[in-house]
Amino acid sequence: MQNVKDNQVETNVQFLTAEDAIAKIPANGATMMVGGFGDSGIPEYLLRAVMNRDEVTELTIMSNNITEGSNLNELFLLNRIKKAIGSYFTTNKAVMKAYNEGRIDIELIPQGTFSEALRLGGSGIPAFYTPTSAGTELAEGKETRYFNNREYVLEHSLSADVALIKAYKADKAGNLIYRKTARNFNPLMAMAADLTIVEVEEIVEVGELDPESIVTPFIFVDVIVKRVVNA
Repeated sequence: MQNVKDNQVETNVQFLTAEDAIAKIPANGATMMVGGFGDSGIPEYLLRAVMNRDEVTELTIMSNNITEGSNLNELFLLNRIKKAIGSYFTTNKAVMKAYNEGRIDIELIPQGTFSEALRLGGSGIPAFYTPTSAGTELAEGKETRYFNNREYVLEHSLSADVALIKAYKADKAGNLIYRKTARNFNPLMAMAADLTIVEVEEIVEVGELDPESIVTPFIFVDVIVKRVVNA
């Protein structure tokens, strides 16, 4: 909800500490999207708060990958992740070892398909057909159809209980801008979760962000957390 009065904008977006924001995550068995691509755009500060809340466990993580050295990897090493859905886990040897030993379930989705599944999850479209993965092991057990003599695979859209994302700046209404490649999957995840918690580097007054640069409007944001330097 937006209320404009005397050039001030009021929305339902909350501005909380990391601890208060993470307290909103269901304690056991939540599905959680985590932004990031490689080392870029990972909400490390929020993930540290998740690590500090011991009762958040049995997580199903939706993330492009689990980067070695990241706090998402630390969460995995604490055995708090039961399943990972994404497109790029093979560079993490510990994750691969756990998968081969049956200690984590992995659902592998091609990267473009993963991105589209997030976008459509946030758009209310439950499934879509894509030619990517047709005829490969990734399509085994999935419905396929032919369009114009080409095989397509039915993929289901992705949604989650909560999304932890990283943005560059937020204004005091909750609108977001991103920094270069750190944008990656973060805007799509903001749309696709019931609860979107955002880690930002800076919070500015309404009107200070270039409207043409705002990628995620406040309607997709529930909570803003300002990253504490060196935390």
